[in-house]
Amino acid sequence: MHDSLALLRDLVLIVLVAVPVVLVTSKLRVPAVVGFLITGMAIGPHALALEHDPATVTALAELGTVLLLFTVGLELSLSRVIRMGRDVAVGGGFQLLATLAVVALIVAARGEAPRTAVLIGALYALSSTAVVLKIYSDRRELDAPHGRAAVAILLFQDLAVVPLMLLLPVLAGGAGSPLAALGRFALSLAVVVAIVGGGLLVVPRLLDRVAQLPTRELFTLCIVVFGLGAAFATARVGLSLALGAFLAGLVISESEYGLQALSDVLPFRDTFSGIFFTSVGMLLDPRVVLAHPVAVVGGTALLIAIKVAIVTGVVAALGYSWRRGFIAGMGLAQVGEFSFVLAGAAVPLGLLPDAAYQEFLATAVLSMLATPALIAVAEPAVTQLARLVGGAVRAAESAEAPPELSGHVIIVGFGLNGRNLARVLRGAGIRYVVLEENGRTVRNARAEGEPMVFGDGTRSEVLHRVGLDRARAIVYVIASPDVTRRGVATARALNPRVHIVVRTRYVAAIEDLQKLGADEVVPEEFETSLEIFARVLRNFGIPSSSIRAEVEAVRKDHYDMFRGRERPYAGHLTDLSISLGIRIGVEPVTVEAGAAAIGLNPRTLRLRQATGATVVAVIRGRDIIYEPSPDFGFQDRDVVVLVGTPEALQRAMALFAEPKASNTPG
Repeated sequence: MHDSLALLRDLVLIVLVAVPVVLVTSKLRVPAVVGFLITGMAIGPHALALEHDPATVTALAELGTVLLLFTVGLELSLSRVIRMGRDVAVGGGFQLLATLAVVALIVAARGEAPRTAVLIGALYALSSTAVVLKIYSDRRELDAPHGRAAVAILLFQDLAVVPLMLLLPVLAGGAGSPLAALGRFALSLAVVVAIVGGGLLVVPRLLDRVAQLPTRELFTLCIVVFGLGAAFATARVGLSLALGAFLAGLVISESEYGLQALSDVLPFRDTFSGIFFTSVGMLLDPRVVLAHPVAVVGGTALLIAIKVAIVTGVVAALGYSWRRGFIAGMGLAQVGEFSFVLAGAAVPLGLLPDAAYQEFLATAVLSMLATPALIAVAEPAVTQLARLVGGAVRAAESAEAPPELSGHVIIVGFGLNGRNLARVLRGAGIRYVVLEENGRTVRNARAEGEPMVFGDGTRSEVLHRVGLDRARAIVYVIASPDVTRRGVATARALNPRVHIVVRTRYVAAIEDLQKLGADEVVPEEFETSLEIFARVLRNFGIPSSSIRAEVEAVRKDHYDMFRGRERPYAGHLTDLSISLGIRIGVEPVTVEAGAAAIGLNPRTLRLRQATGATVVAVIRGRDIIYEPSPDFGFQDRDVVVLVGTPEALQRAMALFAEPKASNTPG
């Protein structure tokens, strides 16, 4: 009973102290993880000693680890890993092995045992998924090139924790002979395979049965039972509780009920994270930092430099620009939460001496504390670095610039929106050039005949090379808001006359982009809402012409508001049922090849008698025919303007679209 009360007291203490600390860090725009680490350092046995029992601290750390890794497993999607296969396997694998090797060599050179050097290399090779994704999400950079590259590497690191945990007993050499160590590794691997394989077979069927029952609580209980059961199974064979919880979350995430399970656990995720990082902070002895400040700070700086250099090279090898690689490297320069899990499992095995463990904790915490600042200064730093490097970089990025263009369109970004725009411009005979920072995309698109240039659309020298001063328009269709803003400002400064069109995700960004010089801002958030209501109206039988008028009216009202001409929106759909008791709409329809109406006219087609709709005009090329003559006949590609009720319009449109003679009215 006493132990339970002590544990409850400690949990209350953690939450109580964390509230003001996290509040302050949020005001300073610092991730909550940093606040939790500071909280743990403050209340731990090495500072204020509000919690002084090492056993309780260790128990809290293990509890937080189990809970955190269970939610991480639920959020990690193997299908996403498969989709990003090359970047995950090649980028993540090379980054992990290269960092491990470099750090291990440095540690071994200091006199540490080889097995300890390898372990420390593995600890420092991992980065923090929780910290990086949180900051990138807040900065809306997850879909930016460096964000996608960082996510791919983080996915590999998260999955690599499983084999790294299995290798710990082998590194410890506690099993005796190499053959015995291999046998222990095989047993551990078999347990992991059994949990994953058995879970994939059993869990979906079990959850399917449970989900059909009216008791919602039973579903959540089954999720918890599987998580705790997997943790117990791994602990029984000498592995960590956290590894079992992570595997359980991973298995559940791949079932069709993974999203529901995640939604049940998600409200507690931040609490789990807080317990984990606070307990880690409690383990750190600040006296280590104070006693050896130069060594700790210098070691942290060296680690950051190593990780930035390796990630920059890896991301560049994946086909991104070296600039994006450097920015991704600054984001991944810290030590990750899984490193604490590995270190905690390694200490009881004798792999990590106490002094090395404290040095690791100090370096890890300092690197996490530095992460927000590193990410914030990454863009300015790489810009300054590019200026120092100078002409070689400019030549490399624009060596294959297209021939001189004039009156063309510059497309910045070649994702889905960029590809669609290029296809339309090509079909319309409008010349264009595409700027893209993913080297692989550039190579593939060039092979398809696209006018591609590898370069950064925010840099003046690159924009000069693609003829911004002679361009008619430049379109930014990239995902990073910060990069987009810099690009718009640079383009407007270089060419005050060019027409700048920007794609953005959020309505809130419109005003800022317009102040920077954008002529047109297309927010996906708003345009998606227009498409939704257009489809709803279409389902109610509203004519397409009326829907288009309504969409344009809403769009005009909305954008006028951002131009300083705010006015209340009033619906623009004309519903004649108010006065006539019927609805009338106008619908233009294109005559298709082989349609029943070809060669006939409204009279010989008996359009009004058969359908109830009336032809008010026919558009043929540049001519508009209001009163077709008796010898008139509909031709392929004519645009026929019809008026009538929604039902009449639907009947009439079939005559111009369906190539069936039987559709012709008798």
